[in-house]
Amino acid sequence: MLGKLFGRSAERSEAGPYALPVPRRQRNGTYPLRALGDTRVLALVEASDAGDWEGVKEALAPFDLGRDHQVLGEVADRDGVQDWIGRAVEEDKEHRVTALLISGTRHIMWGWEARTAERAVNVTREQWRIFHERLEIAEEQLLEAAELRPEWITPWRRLLTSGRGMSLGRAVNETRFDAAVRRDPLDLETHLEWLSQLQPRWGGEEGQALAFAQEAYSRAPEGHRLGCVIAMAYIEEWVEADRGDHLQTSEIRARLREAADRSILHPAYTWPLGWQNDFNMFAMALTLAGERHTVRRVFQTLDGAYTEWPWTYYAEPEKQFARAYRRA
Repeated sequence: MLGKLFGRSAERSEAGPYALPVPRRQRNGTYPLRALGDTRVLALVEASDAGDWEGVKEALAPFDLGRDHQVLGEVADRDGVQDWIGRAVEEDKEHRVTALLISGTRHIMWGWEARTAERAVNVTREQWRIFHERLEIAEEQLLEAAELRPEWITPWRRLLTSGRGMSLGRAVNETRFDAAVRRDPLDLETHLEWLSQLQPRWGGEEGQALAFAQEAYSRAPEGHRLGCVIAMAYIEEWVEADRGDHLQTSEIRARLREAADRSILHPAYTWPLGWQNDFNMFAMALTLAGERHTVRRVFQTLDGAYTEWPWTYYAEPEKQFARAYRRA
């Protein structure tokens, strides 16, 4: 849609050999991104849905699951993985550590499904019980995976999530954050996880998360996706403020423009697998700030590709994306 209006983005790389064909678009010109837009990831998702552990292992061959956060998320987010992954943990000695990583990550997601996104005061005692049971399994499995593969970063990022959910305290989670950034000082997903930890609703102080994001962003080279931490910091500020126009200042718009230009819109941006997630973060942040120019470039490059995160902060996320896309 926007591509037809403004021409194809000069910054966007050509589709690779594994790119999924764009599905039939909705009437508003948008479509939900599936399997990170990659045929190899789709094979992984389909094997996971079928409970086919051999197929999962085969599909994982092109990826480094110890570093590919988004690929790990694609397999662990499938409903039903918890029904068969335990057998792989117990029976497949050769690939036990991979099974532990998938199972631990799945138990975190499964735990949050039981807890729901309700505020803590609205979560029932039974929901809390199931939540903690699943997170305890996740903790045990991810810590074992981290021990068996000390070079992996993904277990530590996920342990930040379980540690926050189980209220293990700042000291424990700081240790886990330090373990992750020792393995990759500029890892975006680890920084986004810590950004959540610093929110007032999780015990942080007002302004602390944004200061952390700005410091992290200042260390990143031009074209690095870590710039997305700025977009998410402002989205989180908007969530905490619970006021629709909270980000609509000229100063915030300028900071978001600068971060986008220096990261996802920079010529050095490397177009990683699942790059649409990075662009959706900036699309939402710029939209909330009322920015009118850079947001157009971001939506033009997305060309209708919608990712659920971070639009899930809305009651109807896909409709909000479509509305923002149309208005851009």
